[in-house]
Amino acid sequence: MKAPIAKIIPKELSKHNHTRVDNYYWLCNREDKEVIDYLNKENDYTKEVMKNTEPLQKQLFEEITSRIKQDDESVPYLLNGFFYYTRFVKGGEQPIICRKKKNLSAAEEIMLDVNKMAKDFAYYDLDQISVSEDNTLLAYSIDTVSRRQYTIKIKNLITGETLSDSIANTSGSITWANDNKTIFYTRKDKTLRQYRIYKHLLGTSVDDDKLIYEEKDSTFDVDVTKSKSRKFIFIMSTSTVSDEYRYIDANNPDNEMQIIQPRERDLEYSVAHFDNYFYILTNYKAKNFRVVRTPVSNTKKQNWEEIIPHRKNILVEDITLFEEFYALQERIEGLSQLRIKSWNGDIDYYIPFSEETFAASFNHNPEFKTQKFRYSYTSLTTPNTTTEIHFASRKQNILKQTEVLGDYCADNYHSERIFATAHDGTKIPVSLVYKKGTTINGTAPILLYAYGSYGISMPPYFSFARISLLDRGFIFAIAHIRGGEEMGREWYENGKKLNKKNSFTDFNSCAKHLVDAKYAHPDKVFAMGGSAGGLLMGAIINMQPQLYRGIIAAVPFVDVITTMLDETIPLTTGEYDEWGNPNKKEFYDYILSYSPYDNVESKSYPAMLVTTGLHDSQVQYWEPAKWVAKIRTLKTDNNPLLLFTNMDFGHSGASGRFEPFKETALEYAFILKILGDI
Repeated sequence: MKAPIAKIIPKELSKHNHTRVDNYYWLCNREDKEVIDYLNKENDYTKEVMKNTEPLQKQLFEEITSRIKQDDESVPYLLNGFFYYTRFVKGGEQPIICRKKKNLSAAEEIMLDVNKMAKDFAYYDLDQISVSEDNTLLAYSIDTVSRRQYTIKIKNLITGETLSDSIANTSGSITWANDNKTIFYTRKDKTLRQYRIYKHLLGTSVDDDKLIYEEKDSTFDVDVTKSKSRKFIFIMSTSTVSDEYRYIDANNPDNEMQIIQPRERDLEYSVAHFDNYFYILTNYKAKNFRVVRTPVSNTKKQNWEEIIPHRKNILVEDITLFEEFYALQERIEGLSQLRIKSWNGDIDYYIPFSEETFAASFNHNPEFKTQKFRYSYTSLTTPNTTTEIHFASRKQNILKQTEVLGDYCADNYHSERIFATAHDGTKIPVSLVYKKGTTINGTAPILLYAYGSYGISMPPYFSFARISLLDRGFIFAIAHIRGGEEMGREWYENGKKLNKKNSFTDFNSCAKHLVDAKYAHPDKVFAMGGSAGGLLMGAIINMQPQLYRGIIAAVPFVDVITTMLDETIPLTTGEYDEWGNPNKKEFYDYILSYSPYDNVESKSYPAMLVTTGLHDSQVQYWEPAKWVAKIRTLKTDNNPLLLFTNMDFGHSGASGRFEPFKETALEYAFILKILGDI
């Protein structure tokens, strides 16, 4: 079967006295039957090329899912007199949301059985749940299309009745006022930007809902939440480089909003409440952020009193408050650390972790009046572990470690952290893992992964699926490249906008170092990234394709310049401070110099598997479709180039616990096929 060849219909795109010709712009219409036919032909071709791997895909899927305990249950947490938890049943793809009143020996109350709710849908995502203050009403949000447009529904937990109130096209966030009848929620505009906050009164028409706030600046999104103290409703306007918070008394939802600190360019902050103060995590006069507090009665920045000072080499990532102490999540030398401190300062310590590379973060801590702090820990060899620590005695209790079924033993695997040297001398951390017994002499295959955008630090986390590669002799590595925030705020700023190419060259430097240091065979290097990490994949192979045997690009953001010039597409305007605004020539020229789609050339490319979703709201399906079509006409090699479009799903792929692993099995089978192992 021959690979599909997309027809060419040249379209001229002009900006700044420069004209580009896009031969595949016609693919940007999911309502066009010819477009759907083309995507289906690509799927048929992928299926045909991968046909001999179908037994392996089945084997991989069964391997991966056999490690997952089907009848599992989360650690219960206490909130407002009830213990809440999620459990799964054998054969169920979806969660069952439960609670017990006052103690764990009480009778179980099933609030939602999502398996039953999802049975008639190809895709079903339960986003958020929120219980009213009197514990009688449950609001929840669902998406059945995979466009991240959620419908809010209300269930009476006493009668089991689902109320007639139904609110469509929301972000999924739900916040109850303390009167048990008022809900605040967020609506999206035609570009799917969260731009309005509404107030809904139970039993009234949604058409009569009152508009509370509209964000008119298209570079900002809005959201709504409640303070942990349950005394305030926060309305947040956020952009890449600026934040603005408003608050309403949760007991008086009809009150006017009060602003905490008016937005300023490059002033970021988030807010928590305790006693008579707002506690603010901010970059004001603090590149790596600091913690301040201000009286609720007088919140402008001139009144901010410092609690945790700025430190040059420590990034403050989060804070959570309790009655007698607070916890900080900090990033030190690229690793997340958790710090416990009493309000009087007598107790101040970091929770000790022994592994060389790991990830630690806050778990769910909704209660103020407790002596215990709950956190999550994972590493490349350690499954996710929920632990509770007594803040004064420091005594720790492991509440749950995710069980790995089968013969998995962490002691049989080795993880470490090394550093590669970038083109400018910067040391780039790389976390890696392999099975003990894998010979480190330059013969092993390796899968190198990264994201590297939006200041998102990529944690070295445990994966059920990854074991299937490690047991086949692979090394798995995460490149903590610039554009993330692993090494502090400057790490992010040195990998965005006019510094974006550092992300790409960092990744290539990591790939080269892993070969030079004899971790990997030069002809067995595979790279993988998704979304903005898919942009990374496109850029690295345009720059140095010879470094890679194969590439997996998931929902890749590869048509950067065209997308960033189209303000009708979701996310565009809010991304100007990440990539730059190409309406300005300086940014146009720079983005154009690396945009993967615009820089495809007539040369040899690695083997490639590109995946996307027809309903993707984050990266439209046509970006990878156009990219593949263009590479196919220009590449000079005989390596496989495959495009798989999931016709039912969007950016996050399939819903459920197990179904997403079918795509993982396809990706792993592709890698093994390219290696010639089948």
